[in-house]
Amino acid sequence: MSLLHPHARFLIFTVFIIITSFSSETSCFGLHSRAYSTSRIVTIPSASPSTSPPNPKLVNVDAFGAKGDGGDDTQAFKKAWREACSSKDSVLVVPQNKSYHLKPVTFSGPCKSNFTFKVYGTIKASPRKSDYQKHKRQWLVFQNIQNFTVEGGGTINGNGKRWWNNSCKAVTFLNCNNLTVDNLRIKNAPQMHLTFQKCINIKASSLVVTAPGHSPNTDGIHVTETQNIHIQNCTIRTGDDCISIVGGSRNVEAMDITCGPGHGISIGSLGAGGSFDYVSNVMVNRAILTETTNGLRIKTWQGGSGYAKNITFQNVEMHNVRNPIIINQFYCDKKEPSCSEQASAVEISNIVYKNITGVSASKEAINFKCSKTFPCHEILLEDVNLARQEDENVKAACDSVKWTNQGNVSPSC
Repeated sequence: MSLLHPHARFLIFTVFIIITSFSSETSCFGLHSRAYSTSRIVTIPSASPSTSPPNPKLVNVDAFGAKGDGGDDTQAFKKAWREACSSKDSVLVVPQNKSYHLKPVTFSGPCKSNFTFKVYGTIKASPRKSDYQKHKRQWLVFQNIQNFTVEGGGTINGNGKRWWNNSCKAVTFLNCNNLTVDNLRIKNAPQMHLTFQKCINIKASSLVVTAPGHSPNTDGIHVTETQNIHIQNCTIRTGDDCISIVGGSRNVEAMDITCGPGHGISIGSLGAGGSFDYVSNVMVNRAILTETTNGLRIKTWQGGSGYAKNITFQNVEMHNVRNPIIINQFYCDKKEPSCSEQASAVEISNIVYKNITGVSASKEAINFKCSKTFPCHEILLEDVNLARQEDENVKAACDSVKWTNQGNVSPSC
């Protein structure tokens, strides 16, 4: 080394440091990977970035004939979509201070990568029932799209108060991959507000979802047949589940959720009509529920099969919530023989309730109604403290369940 020029020695030393640092970082990452693989933390791969590319192609719906004056803007939006979808690094813009009325419409891919839909103004469902004769189940559908972002701070108004008893889903993302939905207001859906179906790698954040507490079937965020989804910093006030996670879904994380009114945060229902269903690897962390009809609920039908497992609810505050913690393996939304116990049921196991506190509006703050043929098992209650107003007694009802308590648990099975 002494024969080398000083600059050469410095270069060799620098390369050595870089290689050593890289090796250290790789080893640390490997250690973290092994830790995560054995923990209950749900890790969600990153979805598409929520920022526009450096030099995007701007596509304004107004340039394609949209007026935002109460007339029908559906065709203009479809034309603008085709232009943006077929262009690389495009941004489809819905201008602010305007309200655009749309009939039921499907926006389809595949599109070129890095496609952003900026909603600054309001997109509103057509008020005419005749427009829904052929599309009674869905209003806005985005399907078969990858690397797609919807954001902008605008509003999507389902105009659902006109027909809540005869309704369709407001916004559906179907078969999408690497999707970000951020900073939007979605309100008054005819039925479910925001549905993710058969999607992979999703980020839904900073959403405000609202409908009157009496509006039927207006779930806030509905997750079905979807994997790797991260929901964060959302406020949901509706007439049904704030978040519902149903069959075929796994690796779901919901954090910093404000819920109520509504029916709480639900897994299921699962196993309807004797079907096989599953939900696994769910983490609900840091949620506030206020005056909801249920709190943290898992619901399955008798006669079905499958499983709901590896589910954690932690750091949840309850404010005057009925049924704060409930597992019901006898769920049934109508009176019929299928509500009674049958030979098969969806198996429920490895469920954790940790640091759940607050006020119960019902005397039974914990209700585990499990099947004798398929009892709920590996249920952990850790630091659960639920009370009633004015220090009234609460109780736990626990049927066919194998549970463990850790820390202070009240009420207890």
